[in-house]
Amino acid sequence: MNYKPFTILAFSLFITSCDYLSKSNESGTANGRNIVANVGNAYLYKSDISSLVSPNATEKDSLRITELFVKNWIKKELLVKEAANNVRIDQSEIDRKASDYRYALIAYEYQKLIVQNSLDTLVTEDEINAYYEENKDNFTLRQNILRGRFLKVNKDAPKKNDIRRWLKSNRPQDIESLRSYAFQFADNYSLEDSVWLKLDDIIKNSPFSTISNKVQFLRRNRYVEEADSTYLYLLKIDEYKISKEASPLEFVQEEIKDIIINKRKVALAKSLENDIYERAKENEDYKIYR
Repeated sequence: MNYKPFTILAFSLFITSCDYLSKSNESGTANGRNIVANVGNAYLYKSDISSLVSPNATEKDSLRITELFVKNWIKKELLVKEAANNVRIDQSEIDRKASDYRYALIAYEYQKLIVQNSLDTLVTEDEINAYYEENKDNFTLRQNILRGRFLKVNKDAPKKNDIRRWLKSNRPQDIESLRSYAFQFADNYSLEDSVWLKLDDIIKNSPFSTISNKVQFLRRNRYVEEADSTYLYLLKIDEYKISKEASPLEFVQEEIKDIIINKRKVALAKSLENDIYERAKENEDYKIYR
């Protein structure tokens, strides 16, 4: 049978890949472990790549993934080997940095564990209000926001006069009718008028998004409609805030909650350091030589 050259090559590579994963080479062992590749004293073992390929992978994918991983490992080790032999690189400085990083990583993981187990994540409204009042200048709006209602419906949708009336009304039965209608017919809607929303998020993908002066738009309108070839867009504005004004507390309360919790994390981490230091000092676990 006459095999094409690339078929033979692919088959050879596949056999090589299978050797990586399933065969033991008598001359390719170290410390009782099967070796896949080595660069100097650095070894890549079969166990290092045994879980590299998913059991559901095709033979072609298995070959490609394995070969690429081994090739990249060899490249990395060759680069490290050459760099280590470069006299202009201070190996002792590299070792010091690696040691510092290792100790910092161990300390960080321990701090994180202690903080996670000790952290109080309950933040009261009083705490949020107090932080907001003390730091109000830090909560300046970076965009225009509003409270109101928005509805996008197909121009052929029924009861358009009703939805205009419901949208403007504060009667509980009208609000319920509006919610029911929006659920059935609206392509997009926002009816929670107690929630502050970014104007740009509300009006994107609508004719309102082309408004050049959004501040003037907010100041002049309480109810407005626009339409395109397919949809009718209805917007009722109850209240608005302009960019660079002080942000309403409701708009930033989740941000403030996160800030308070992060401050607690920092305080816990610092307290842990101090407690360990004071305990070691009391037990004379360290000495300072002068």
